[in-house]
Amino acid sequence: MFDAILGAPPERPFIVAQLGQSLDGRIATTSGESRWINGPAALDHLHRLRAHVDAVIVGVGTVIADDPQLTVRRVDGPQPVRVIIDPRGRLPSSSRCLNVGNRPCLVVGDSERAPPPGAEQLVVASWGGRLAPSDIVAALFARGFRKILVEGGSATVSSFIAADMVDRLHILVAPMILGSG
Repeated sequence: MFDAILGAPPERPFIVAQLGQSLDGRIATTSGESRWINGPAALDHLHRLRAHVDAVIVGVGTVIADDPQLTVRRVDGPQPVRVIIDPRGRLPSSSRCLNVGNRPCLVVGDSERAPPPGAEQLVVASWGGRLAPSDIVAALFARGFRKILVEGGSATVSSFIAADMVDRLHILVAPMILGSG
């Protein structure tokens, strides 16, 4: 399952995306809670994926909603660089992903605005206020990242899929129905 991740193509990074969802296709409850929809086996899988990549990408909305650490904790392995897509500078300075790991978090935006402490700014061009996944991937590739996990949320994963930037998609389905309320 991880063989393709281990052998990235030479012209761009190998990109795997992952989403956890319920049987009815929801990634969050009606109140917006999305942490731990999937159980321990799915979390182990996610941490194993993180251990096999150079960088893990999430959108700032995921950081605001879930406050993830984006580190490898449930399995042995190296820590990926945490990459937050934040075109409008909304990343809270109290975010846990900024205060863990031995490498700075990369905050991707379209200006030289100062990132929060514990982060480094990665500037890419924006188009209509949006950052193109292909430009993000090119900037990360230029920094030497060859294996990337796009972890969420749904808008971020969808944008990478629409841009044809995902080589493999992992969808983990929890045995529950969340419904719409």
